[in-house]
Amino acid sequence: MASPLRQIFAFSGVLDSGPGEKDSFGLVEHAIALATQAGQGRARRNRAGQEHGRPAQVCYVPTAVGDAQAAIDFYEDKFAARDGARLSVLRLFTQPSVPDIAAHLLSQDLILVEGGSVVNLMAVWRGHGLPRILRRCWAAGVVLAGASAGSLCWHVGGPTDSFSDRLDPFTGGLGLLPYSNGVHDDFPGQPRRQVYRAMVAQGVLPGGYATEDGTGLHYLGTNLHEAVSIRPGKRAWRVDPAPGGRCTEEPIEPRPI
Repeated sequence: MASPLRQIFAFSGVLDSGPGEKDSFGLVEHAIALATQAGQGRARRNRAGQEHGRPAQVCYVPTAVGDAQAAIDFYEDKFAARDGARLSVLRLFTQPSVPDIAAHLLSQDLILVEGGSVVNLMAVWRGHGLPRILRRCWAAGVVLAGASAGSLCWHVGGPTDSFSDRLDPFTGGLGLLPYSNGVHDDFPGQPRRQVYRAMVAQGVLPGGYATEDGTGLHYLGTNLHEAVSIRPGKRAWRVDPAPGGRCTEEPIEPRPI
């Protein structure tokens, strides 16, 4: 029997969308499509008798925004207006909203992690044993996805404004992916692009991948399979350290979705 496919979809959401432009939910739709395929594959392997075309089971995890009700309402409204996916929410404040976190997450096709404070996210996750559980989910073929902090968390780390707007290095990610990650690489309000490359050049962070807004990275196992984007002209980048305290960068042209 073939092993489940380990998939992670890590993306930078759209922080500012103009008239006629797609918002970040276009990237969530891509994650749902990956999860639908993965869920059908697991059902066939497990011979569980699940019907073809069953709704994808999606668990939204809003820890990084402190389980803010407004964020939960947004996703519940989005999923209520579409077919083909069933949403649940894992709240961790003030206690887990499900009786068995591991059982619930392992029953999902997609785990979708909200952006916000990656530092607070990882602290709360570690307190509730999520790192071990999420690694089990990944190995079992559950698609892991998220934006911003929900992208950084699967990597070793990356620049974060969780402490202050000046951007500090964060190296406490789950490390499922052995790379650093720069999110919102083209954000006009902060020097994210420069700071990320400087951290890689100085050895503060290992080499890795950066995404501009509206762009995501689809990993199979620990290898980058492709970059995708909902916004024309946006790119991903491979950034690696180079001798002399420098770094190299290579653009990755994403597939439009």
